[in-house]
Amino acid sequence: MKIAIQQLQKYRKDGMPIDEFVQLDEVKSRNSDIRAISPVHVTGHCTIGSQQMTCMLHLEGTLTLPCARTWEDVEFPISIDTVEIFNWSEKGQEEGDDEYVHAVTTEVIDLRPILEELIALEVPIQVFKENSEQSVIKGGKDWDYLTDEEVQAEKEQAQSKPDPRLADLAKYFDQTDE
Repeated sequence: MKIAIQQLQKYRKDGMPIDEFVQLDEVKSRNSDIRAISPVHVTGHCTIGSQQMTCMLHLEGTLTLPCARTWEDVEFPISIDTVEIFNWSEKGQEEGDDEYVHAVTTEVIDLRPILEELIALEVPIQVFKENSEQSVIKGGKDWDYLTDEEVQAEKEQAQSKPDPRLADLAKYFDQTDE
């Protein structure tokens, strides 16, 4: 999504509506967990001043990510609301300290890198596929997978059983003095 600053002048009075589908495949190279991304629906409205543009944007799309348990594909919907400010004045380019204002150094405003960054920030650390616990392999050679409840039950069973090496000692204390 590129917008020429010269074209913005015709939207100064009423603002510029945005309603586009954008394919942001480059975001996959930023994060290797993203297996696929649907076209992102970008909607919003931009108000244009003499040397600044403020855009209120809403992004919707779907990411395909790996399940943390099964490594299968999981569809993860994203919905992002943001306000982005673009400044092309000489003063705005010199300051550049404000992280919420994007300094525009060319005659064209490119929204694509900002949209990619917003989507990259939305990727969760882990996602789980529905009913992934049933499809988890319960064990293999020298290892097994247990839920917290199963571990607790095993601990309780282990405490109730006496150690077989000490079974004879338990019989000794059960004998009555004769």
